[in-house]
Amino acid sequence: MPSCRAPTCAAPQMNAQGYRRCVHLVRQKLLPGEDWKIPGLSGNTGGLKTRQIRALERLAGRRIDPGEIIGREAARALCAISSEIKRQVGLLIHRSGRVECVIVGDHDRIVIPPLAKIRTAGGRLRGLRCLHTTFRSASIIEEDVMDMACLRLDLMSVLTMRDGLPDTLHTAYLVPEPRDGRDWDVLDVARPGRSPVSCLSFIESLEDEFVRTRPIKEVEQGRDRAILVSVTTGSKSAAAVSMAELAELARSAGVVVVDQVIQRRKSVHPRFILGRGKLMEIVLRSLRLGSNLLVFDQELSPSQVRSVTEHTDLRVIDRTQLILDIFAGRALSREGKLQIEMAQLKYLLPRLSGRDDALSRLTGGIGARGPGETRLEIDRRRINDRIARLTRELKAVGRERYHRRSRRRKRDVPVISLVGYTNAGKSTLLNTLTRSRIMAEDLLFATLDPTSRRLRFPRDLEVIITDTVGFIRNLPADLLKAFESTLEELHEADLLVHVIDVANPSWREQKEVVENLLRALDLDRIPCVNVYNKIDLVDDFAAGRDPDGREYVTVSALDPKSLAPFLELAWRVLEGISGNARRREGGRQAAGEEG
Repeated sequence: MPSCRAPTCAAPQMNAQGYRRCVHLVRQKLLPGEDWKIPGLSGNTGGLKTRQIRALERLAGRRIDPGEIIGREAARALCAISSEIKRQVGLLIHRSGRVECVIVGDHDRIVIPPLAKIRTAGGRLRGLRCLHTTFRSASIIEEDVMDMACLRLDLMSVLTMRDGLPDTLHTAYLVPEPRDGRDWDVLDVARPGRSPVSCLSFIESLEDEFVRTRPIKEVEQGRDRAILVSVTTGSKSAAAVSMAELAELARSAGVVVVDQVIQRRKSVHPRFILGRGKLMEIVLRSLRLGSNLLVFDQELSPSQVRSVTEHTDLRVIDRTQLILDIFAGRALSREGKLQIEMAQLKYLLPRLSGRDDALSRLTGGIGARGPGETRLEIDRRRINDRIARLTRELKAVGRERYHRRSRRRKRDVPVISLVGYTNAGKSTLLNTLTRSRIMAEDLLFATLDPTSRRLRFPRDLEVIITDTVGFIRNLPADLLKAFESTLEELHEADLLVHVIDVANPSWREQKEVVENLLRALDLDRIPCVNVYNKIDLVDDFAAGRDPDGREYVTVSALDPKSLAPFLELAWRVLEGISGNARRREGGRQAAGEEG
């Protein structure tokens, strides 16, 4: 009698009718316990008979001669079962000739399963080739080329059939350099078992050609090699500015940028962001350049990340995730680490996904026979619990920071806060003014944790000057919310100093971004002066009068001699603020005496 291979079946020996019923129940996921899958079989197996499933299993146990794309007997067996079930059937074949997986599709197409757990060979290609049957007279279609390019398959072969027997074999392969405007080519049409070339030798020579044409690069241990991608519906010039900033973010994160791609579309693709053809082109570039990471300038939805990842076999992140990664590496204080962890958890929460309900029943017994709590729900609950705990800890840290500010207010010491776009030179200015040694590098978000130092003005005035985290366009909302307690420092400031990097060609746009964020944070009520930094790097800079009427100075944060106008302007503004406060206090006292 046949034995049921379902791990949860209580009757290992049964008759043929019981066996078919058990297979049907398992396939419909009606049995409790873990999901059961036939080893080496994937795809649309619903409605197949037991005999047909066994025939597919026998295909999974075959070995193909490494020198052939497919042998005659294997081709006959493949076409026989495909014609009988009226569905396309494909094989994923390892270079050694072992069949890794049998894929069952429908009448028009097959869907290659995720290949993350399948062993791969070294080099640029995956070490697997795909061969599938077809009911049409045409050979290689665009979808076949797309799968081959995105999954880095060695070959993509299509076997046509006639009267249930194999007819012709059409094979496509990737090329290191475009030929006739295409990044792929085809072998001569052949018959199964009559390949004009040795399959294994051809693949190895093709891979050697990829290695030879790959540009020589330095050996970089532990560093990602990324292709930056931007999709815009507006002008390409604005996208180029944003792309340059994304490249600086990647450099700050320690990522090696090997290429940049900008595509202009009428509308963003809802699934892949960019077009399928452009996606295939990017994958081929990653193959030539040895890239393992795609960084999108736009924020991706969870479904878009999954779609691009499954079709490219590359790691995919967006601008928000890159910024969070930079912040996670730069946070030093306990408060900063808590804030970053909260922002990362909030970013991760909507991106959790589960492929199936294999772990849907975690308990058993009376009262627990329902669907139970899925693993996905448990992960979400744990993340929500962790976010609630972090919120409480951040509130406690915020109270401690409030008490420190209260002691500072009792001493009646004016506070100056440096604000501005990231990498505008705020930390360098603080170091020069106070002779400190805060880390100041030519990197975006080099300083994350707020730092305060005492500063004595030439006119016998002592103030506290604070350096805060820099701003950036499209700052993630969750990140801004997580840093709420840190940004409260700005609300206690008597004077805001907006540091502007005039050496950056986009300094006007950066200035507008910072001013918009200050208004959003309700900080525009605090007096503010503009300091145009890095004046030594430009030849003829004339800032002119600011449209909002603010006073300004031009400085070079590296040159202490150029800071005298800034100190004079800050002293005058602070004196005016304190004079207004004294007049208001005197008015209140006079009103009290009259009463």
